[in-house]
Amino acid sequence: MLRLTELKLPLDHPEGAIEAALRDRLGLAKGEPRSLSVARRAWDARKRSAIELVYSIDFEVADEAALLRRFASHPVYGRTLGPTPDTSYRHVARAPAHVPKRPVVIGTGPCGLFAALILAEMGFRPIILDRGKVVRERTKDTWALWRRGVLTPESNVQFGEGGAGTFSDGKLWSGIKDPQHLGRKVLTEFVAAGAPEEILFVAKPHIGTFRLVTMVESMRAKIEALGGEYRFGTKVVDFIVETGRDGQRRMRGVVTEAGETIETDHVVLAIGHSARDTFSRIHAAGVFVEAKPFSIGVRIEHPQSIIDRARFGTFAGNPILGAADYKLVHHCGNGRSVYSFCMCPGGTVVAATSEPGRVVTNGMSQYSRAERNANAGIVVGITPEVDYPGHPLAGIDFQRHWEERAFVAGGGTYAAPGQRVGDFLAGRASTSLGDVVPSYKPGVTPTDLSLCLPDFVVAAIREALPAFGRTIKGFDLEDAVMTGVETRTSSPIRIRRDATMRSINTLGLYPAGEGAGYAGGIFSAGVDGIRVAEAVGRDMAGLAAAA
Repeated sequence: MLRLTELKLPLDHPEGAIEAALRDRLGLAKGEPRSLSVARRAWDARKRSAIELVYSIDFEVADEAALLRRFASHPVYGRTLGPTPDTSYRHVARAPAHVPKRPVVIGTGPCGLFAALILAEMGFRPIILDRGKVVRERTKDTWALWRRGVLTPESNVQFGEGGAGTFSDGKLWSGIKDPQHLGRKVLTEFVAAGAPEEILFVAKPHIGTFRLVTMVESMRAKIEALGGEYRFGTKVVDFIVETGRDGQRRMRGVVTEAGETIETDHVVLAIGHSARDTFSRIHAAGVFVEAKPFSIGVRIEHPQSIIDRARFGTFAGNPILGAADYKLVHHCGNGRSVYSFCMCPGGTVVAATSEPGRVVTNGMSQYSRAERNANAGIVVGITPEVDYPGHPLAGIDFQRHWEERAFVAGGGTYAAPGQRVGDFLAGRASTSLGDVVPSYKPGVTPTDLSLCLPDFVVAAIREALPAFGRTIKGFDLEDAVMTGVETRTSSPIRIRRDATMRSINTLGLYPAGEGAGYAGGIFSAGVDGIRVAEAVGRDMAGLAAAA
């Protein structure tokens, strides 16, 4: 099978146009191609008056080698025509007949989910631990915060089956390098679990929260059928590390809050970016942890129609294009960079705290992306060297400080502090909100967001918003509303690992995913989970062979 990339057609092209364009482009004989399928579909909106769809097409002809030779030296098709890549997944190891100590996976977010799946498929029967609840119960607890302002610290947007990605836009793309096509495994497993098949070919696939809930349940059932064992409501409070005669530190087990010791030589640490108490325990156990950069800012909301018109012009509302997104960055005079983060078209701003007395915002969309507002984080990059120097966990202290300020500014009820963009730019507190109705629940308190953000963040965002308004007309709309604070953009720490995916100073510990500082979002976390599971499988199979 061959693949032709960069096949461009008008947005409103008729059915059958793809085959006709492929035949015309390559001069195919009558009766060919024998078959074709869409491998990828993106859109090019650089000319809003002439938006095009850009396809990659997989197809079959009678003599593929001859067609490749004919176009080998062509200035365009020599680059865009070639064999269809093999993206099938193959396991790197198989469990021996006897596995004396089962691997343990801590966390059931996307990273832990795929680590557990791959280990189970290889026959290692992992034990999967999560401090939170199964996804249906977790959803009820999350809604209790949103509707009634009642927080359950171990069951919320951050903690529980599915991880933080469950309550998000369900974006399934990333800029990571993936030469082994592990991302294809992520997408195919999601489709098998109930995701729409279009995620296999659209350029920016997404799922949405409601679908993610049922998919997580389906994948859990598959892992259990393969011998995996889930234990919810099981928080790990200690790590058993043994130092051998060779001076090497080795994992020997974990201790749960209930006092149970689970003996294991292989731990996949797939905790999320908000597992602050676990970060502390890892650090106390002597595992190498370092502070890393992250970002802080606000959520901004506009009517989705403004974003659609700015991005798509007269094509706004086209069902193929859907709700428009954006990606913005501005480099400020104070040396800071402001950028949009986790943009959610047609979505809502959600309460994402996991600790009492603190307010955190995040964004979420359903598959339809049909809500009135668009939202995104508008955040400023910060670094440990400049903004939170000191010990490796200092970034957590920094986050907590501003989350507590936001809780107070919002009125102490988990309502979020909010401000109109016009008031924010003018440096005055908001006393009421305008035409843009904020979506955050349990509510928004008009106030002055400078009360709960560092001065340099306030200055940087004030400079950036008018610049963004020149890129997207209406972005600095006076009645656009901002809510705060956005602090959980990524993990404030990194648990450094080596080329074998293990902790650099503790054998048998495999830091993975977003909490460990190696992913950012569902897709990249899933891929990292696969990579780590493969490393565990190789090590366990090798140890068994050596024995």
